[in-house]
Amino acid sequence: MKLHRNQEKNCSIENIYQLNGTVPIYKAIPFGLQHILAMFVANIAPILIVGGACSLADKELATLIQSAMLIAGIGTLVQLFPIFHKIGSGLPIVMGISFTFVSVLCVVGTQYGYGAIMGAVLIGGIVEGILGLFAKFWLKIIAPIVSASVVTAIGFSLLTVGANSFGGGSGSENFGSVENWILGSVTLLCCILFHIFAKGYLKQLSVLFGLVVGYLLALVLGVVDFSALKDTSIISVPHLIPFSMEFHLDAIVSVVLIFLVSATETIGDTSALAASGLDREATQQETSGSIACDGFVSSISSLFGCLPITSFSQNVGLVAMTKVVNRFTIATGAVIMLLAGIFPFFGALLATLPDAVLGGCTIMMFGTIVVSGLQMISKCGFTQRNITIAALSLSIGLGFTQVADLFQIFPKMVQNVFAQNCVAVVFLVSILLNLVLPKNMEVTAGNVQKSEKVLKEGEE
Repeated sequence: MKLHRNQEKNCSIENIYQLNGTVPIYKAIPFGLQHILAMFVANIAPILIVGGACSLADKELATLIQSAMLIAGIGTLVQLFPIFHKIGSGLPIVMGISFTFVSVLCVVGTQYGYGAIMGAVLIGGIVEGILGLFAKFWLKIIAPIVSASVVTAIGFSLLTVGANSFGGGSGSENFGSVENWILGSVTLLCCILFHIFAKGYLKQLSVLFGLVVGYLLALVLGVVDFSALKDTSIISVPHLIPFSMEFHLDAIVSVVLIFLVSATETIGDTSALAASGLDREATQQETSGSIACDGFVSSISSLFGCLPITSFSQNVGLVAMTKVVNRFTIATGAVIMLLAGIFPFFGALLATLPDAVLGGCTIMMFGTIVVSGLQMISKCGFTQRNITIAALSLSIGLGFTQVADLFQIFPKMVQNVFAQNCVAVVFLVSILLNLVLPKNMEVTAGNVQKSEKVLKEGEE
C-alpha cells in the first residue's frame, strides 16, 4: 500500500520540468503531441523534395513518408533512452528527417537514381555514428564559444524557415495571401494570449492551443487539403529495402561531408537544449551519444528507403520556450510518430496542418533559439577572444551564405556543403579561430605600456 502511494507521488504533472520521472499519461500526451505537430510537416518535406527530384511515383512517396514517421519515432526513443549506454543522449531531443541533405541528395538522385542515395546514406550514417562513439578524442577542440556561436547561427538560419511557413510554405501558389496572413497571425496571437492567461503547467501548452485554434480557423476558411486522405490505407507495415542500393564513390564522399555538417548542427542542438532546458552545459557523453544516434539511426533509415535523420531545432526551441524536458512526456510524442508510421491514415491526417498555422507557432520558437545562443555567448564571457570568434564566425557564416555566388570559384562539392549552409560555415570559421587565436588577447594598460616600451627600444 505504501509502495503504491509512493508511485502515485512520483507520477506527477510537476515532473514535466524534470528530466526523469513519470507524468499521468492523459496529461503527458498533449505535451508529446505538441512536439510532434511542431515538426511534423518539416519531417516529411525533405522526402517530397528529394523524391520529386528523383521522379518517384506517388505510391513510392507515400511509402517513404510512412517510413519517415516510423524512423522519427524510433530515433526519438533512442535519444531519450540510450542503447548500450552510448547511442543516444538521454536528453529530450526529437529526431526527424534532415533538411541539411536535401540539395546534395537531389544532385545524387538525378545523377545516379534513388538507390545511390540509399547506399550513400548507409555509409555516411555509419561514419557519423563511429565519429560519435569516439567523440571524446575530438570534442575538446569545440570550446563553449564555438557551441554558442553555432546555436546562435541555427536560430538565425531557422527564422527564414518560420517566415516561409508563415507565408504558406515555400513555393506555394498562394504564398503571402490574405488567408495565410490571417492564419499565421491568429495562431501566433493565440499562442501569446494563452501563455499569458493560462495557469500553472497549462501555460506550456500554448503552442498546441495555437495550432488547434489555427487549424479550426483553416477549416472554416476552407484551406485544409484532405485530398491526401482519399487513397490512404488504415494500417500498413513499412517495407525493408524498398530500393536496391547502389554505391558510387563521389556520391558517398559528398554525403559523408554533409553528415559532418549535420554532426555540427547536432552538437549545437544538444548544447542549446541542455543550456535552455536544463540550465547547464551538455556533458561529453550526452553530445557523443547524440551524434552516434544521428549516424546509426540514419543508416537504419536507409534500410527503409528513407533519408538521414537528425535532431530537430524546432523542438529545441519548443523546449527553450516551455521548459518541458521530461523524457517520459516526450516519449508519448515518439509513440504517436510510431503509430503514424503504422497507421498511414493517422499520419496523413496530421499532415493536413496548413503551413501558415505552423509558421505562426514556430516563428517565436525559432527566435527563442537565437536568444538561447546569445545567452550562451554571454555565459562564455565577453573577452576580446570570444568576441572575435563569435563576431567573425557569425558575420561570415550568416553574411556569405546570403550571397551564394561568393562560392562559385570553389568546386561543386564545396558549394553543396557551404554555399547555403550558414551553420556549417559558422562552425568551420569558429573552430579555426579557436585553434589559431592566442589564448590571451585582452588589451590592458600593462600590455600597452609593454608594447610601447618594446617599440621605443627598437627605435633606439
